[in-house]
Amino acid sequence: MKVLVNGAAGKMGREVLKAVHNDTELTLVGGVDPSHGGKDVSEFMGTSPLDCKIYSQLEEAIEAVHPDVIVDFTTPAIIFENAKLMLSKGIHVVIGTTGLTEAQRQELDSIGRAHNANCLVAPNFSLGAVMMMKTAAELAPYFPDVEIIELHHNHKYDAPSGTAVLTAKLINDAKQKANVKASEDLTRESLPGARGAKVDDVTIHSVRLPGYVAHQEVIFGGYDETLVIRHDSLSRLSFMPGVVLACKKIKDFAGLTYGLEHYL
Repeated sequence: MKVLVNGAAGKMGREVLKAVHNDTELTLVGGVDPSHGGKDVSEFMGTSPLDCKIYSQLEEAIEAVHPDVIVDFTTPAIIFENAKLMLSKGIHVVIGTTGLTEAQRQELDSIGRAHNANCLVAPNFSLGAVMMMKTAAELAPYFPDVEIIELHHNHKYDAPSGTAVLTAKLINDAKQKANVKASEDLTRESLPGARGAKVDDVTIHSVRLPGYVAHQEVIFGGYDETLVIRHDSLSRLSFMPGVVLACKKIKDFAGLTYGLEHYL
């Protein structure tokens, strides 16, 4: 599989370059970054020259290297238009960029199916984080009172995180299927926002501080007991096995898939 990395000079993009290059089943064919066109990808990988180019424009890169898969870690402002372009060219797309709405994901699903191109939108590529989400959903019918605390570095674009929102949705789906509800919350806020944000029946609290990478706690309350699931990504390397897995499996999942857990 020939892989192109969009957002190659960013912190995540650099790790993706290295992970793809180091995998024997994938072939790195280039990167895209508007500020570094013409440079060799090795400048962002800490390796000797690879004769593999960074392109300043996405469409230019697609025409030059004809990738099978594009991994996108860019910004919320441009991801939707980027994804439409990539899928319309018949290229599978692995998206780690946040910001796509449900309506946009539905449109991308239609575009992809029309051009035999698949798309994965993953709020989190850490295999441990995916296991945390799946476990939380399994516990929810037995512990319907639950809140989420997500903690990230202070340069993260969005709050709450996509991982927290997806975790909440999986918990809510599991509770609805089991026909259980959380206990009534009798707290009244003296300051707006003190109790966090609601995703259906689950409260999410977002922390943004220097020193964090990506962390999440799912806290369940029961009768005279609590249960806490916590996941910590200690560096961006923790996301790379999931990115590589997605590149290899995306050809087998038609349309748009939301969440890496469906690939496991």
